[in-house]
Amino acid sequence: MPKSKYEDLYKKIKRRIETGEYEYQSLLPSENTFVHEFESSRNTIRRAIMQLVQDGYVQTIHGKGVRVIYEPQEQSIFTMERIESFSEASSRLSLNQVTEVREFKELVIDEKLSKKTGFEIGKEIYYVQRLRIIDDIPLIIDHNYFLKDVVPHLTREIAESSIYNYLENELHVNIMTSKRKFSVEPANENDENNILLNGLNCVMAVTSTTYDSNGIFFEYTQSRHSPKHFAFYDVSTRQKT
Repeated sequence: MPKSKYEDLYKKIKRRIETGEYEYQSLLPSENTFVHEFESSRNTIRRAIMQLVQDGYVQTIHGKGVRVIYEPQEQSIFTMERIESFSEASSRLSLNQVTEVREFKELVIDEKLSKKTGFEIGKEIYYVQRLRIIDDIPLIIDHNYFLKDVVPHLTREIAESSIYNYLENELHVNIMTSKRKFSVEPANENDENNILLNGLNCVMAVTSTTYDSNGIFFEYTQSRHSPKHFAFYDVSTRQKT
């Protein structure tokens, strides 16, 4: 079946759920109703519904129909669904954000940095430390390490704007995969001097290693967040074994 038709139907039903036209805990219209309204096949309807099930919007109830289980939630800065730059996340959430570059260096990977980042000894990199200020509150300190072979001619000005925009639109690098680790870590002096901790002695650390479409590891980043302002949401389904 044409993917565009299934996606269009999925988006229409999803929008109705998000706007409350199909209310929380109500049953969706019958399959026959959707077939006639959208002039679509049953397979297209079922595929759209299954996508909504996977996304946590609805749940199929045997013998009853499809129940809406979606409830609006505050959106988080981090999303697990895709690789997203800080500026893209801020735009998605309509946040007032400012990025301040605190450090910008060109380094050569030594043994200590190799153990920390995973880059090979001898590789040339850019190290960028950026403070993320959201609604006038300093909430995130980013430590970015970029491989110069993939990200040449990086500047402080680019880092203040969007490095990913520079990568994709000027260098034509295809950013493909990011592996992420979430951990709670003791706050260090740099954290205490830069981000609002509200008296807490720890930070939420998100560590990521990112690869381009050629499988080249080009970025190691650790973002250290104020814990009181960090949250992300996910939806999971259980598969019986």
